[in-house]
Parts: sequence; C-alpha cells; structure tokens
Amino acid sequence: MFDKLIDTLNNDTFITLETTPSHSAKFSPIIEKIADLELDKYVNGFSTTDNPLAKLKYNALFAAKMLQERFDKPVIATMSMRDRNKIALQSDLLGANEVDIRAILALTGDPATMSDQPHTKGVFEGDSSLLLDIISAFNAGMDYAGKPLGVEPEHITPFAVINSYAKNPKTLQKKIQKKIKHGAVGIITQPVYDLENAKLLLQMKEDANRACCPDKKKAELIFGVFPITKLRTAQFLSAHVPGINVPDIWIEKLRIAHENGGADEEYKVGFELSKNLFEELKSFHPKIHLMTANQFNIAKELLQ
Repeated sequence: MFDKLIDTLNNDTFITLETTPSHSAKFSPIIEKIADLELDKYVNGFSTTDNPLAKLKYNALFAAKMLQERFDKPVIATMSMRDRNKIALQSDLLGANEVDIRAILALTGDPATMSDQPHTKGVFEGDSSLLLDIISAFNAGMDYAGKPLGVEPEHITPFAVINSYAKNPKTLQKKIQKKIKHGAVGIITQPVYDLENAKLLLQMKEDANRACCPDKKKAELIFGVFPITKLRTAQFLSAHVPGINVPDIWIEKLRIAHENGGADEEYKVGFELSKNLFEELKSFHPKIHLMTANQFNIAKELLQ
C-alpha cells in the first residue's frame, strides 16, 4: 500500500485529502461523510491532523487506522512535537507500525499558548527534524538511542511541511533542504494561491534536492490547496497566517462579490478562483494535498 503511494507520488497524479478529527469521542461521522460523497474514489489517500492550533481533537493515529481500514487507501498521520517527548513519539510510532499506519507527517506543532486547555505546556524536545531522525533510526531497525529493536518495524514513509511563501526565498529553500536532509520524501506546502508562486516553490525544491542529496532518492513537492469561499477567510489568511500569501486580486474579487451579492456571490466567486487554481496546479505539477476543514462538499465539487 505505501510502496504504491510513493510510486504514485513520484510518477503519477497524486491527490490526498486532509481530514481533521473533531472535538468528539467518535471519528466515524467524518468517515461516513466521506463515504456518502464517495470521495475515496477521487483521491490516492488521506491525512489526519494532530490537534491543530493546539486545540483538543480525536487522536490522529486512531483516526488514520479507521480511515485506512474503511477505504483501503493509505493515510498520512500527523504527529506533532508539541505534545510528545522522545519516548512517547517512539512508542506511538511502534504501536502505529503494527497496525500498518506507516506514513507519518512530522510537524513541530502550533504553540501550546494557543490551546483551549487551561495551563497547557508544550513539550518541544526538538522541531520536526527530530521526528524525521527518529523515523530514519526506526527504518534502520533501531531506536533513537541506537539500540536495536526486538522486532524491526515495517518501513515508515516520512512527510514534512513547508511554508508556501517567504519574503526571502533563500530562507525558504534552506528550510526545504533541511527537511530533505533529515529524510522527508514528500514535502507538503502550506496553501498556495498563485501559479507563479507554485513554480518558484518547485524550483526551490529541485535546487534543494541537488544541493542536499545529489546521489540519493529525490524528495517530491506536494502543493497544499485550501479553497477560499469567503472574504473573511481570505483576509484572515493574508493578515494572520505566516507563510501564506493570498493575492490582492483574490481579496478584491471577493470584496466586490460580498458587496454586490452577499454570501452566495462570495461563494461562487471564491469557488471559481479556487477551482481554476486547482486545475492549473494539476496541469502543471499534479501533486496536491487538498485541505477543506472537513467541508467535504467543496472537496467533491473540486475533484469530480
């Protein structure tokens, strides 16, 4: 399953759909929504997020297991450095490995100060590079301390994330290079909203591959796509989310739609912008990670 995932990533159209477990004791309602819309027929796999914005959610690894068993498609499970030390990270990886959760998205994680749980403290023994190094050790049959494991884990496929925009492109390229150096085979960008920006990111990735590991297997870039259907969403992303750049023309078109036609016109204009971008990216570099904040109807409209 995971060999096929990587083969598809390297050689074919590759589309994954993000799912965000809810503040609930059940993940199954999200699975049923996906099944009702038959979204599994349009994607190569899924992902599960790990307490984004430090808000309490259902466990990403358990959610990944349920998705994978239901749809028989690989799931990239996110693991955050914010919530685990080296012992917990390795323990979770071992448990996940036996139940065939073997694609891991390594994240440093949002600050614990954003949490909805009182007096929460972040662990942060390292950034996401530490988790990538742990995965490399596991793939060599040992733990992070260099001790051989009693039974070697099945191979783990590591993914990483990168901002989609930076005022200094060289800084962003160095970060991409660092992720590759530490073993990431797939690098998912924050949402992109401009084809020229996407082309620049792809060039950075290619340069980073050459500079970092000229004789090793290359990492692949996966464009993050987050459809915008509301003016306030575009304004929030542009003003408050580092590493994302929403073009002024998008905000202006959504503003005019908001003033002239209200929510329905906003949705129409925003969806058209998002759909056009999705198709452009798919034609240019068909490696896409679709994020809709569980608005799976939007995902269906984009994908079908």
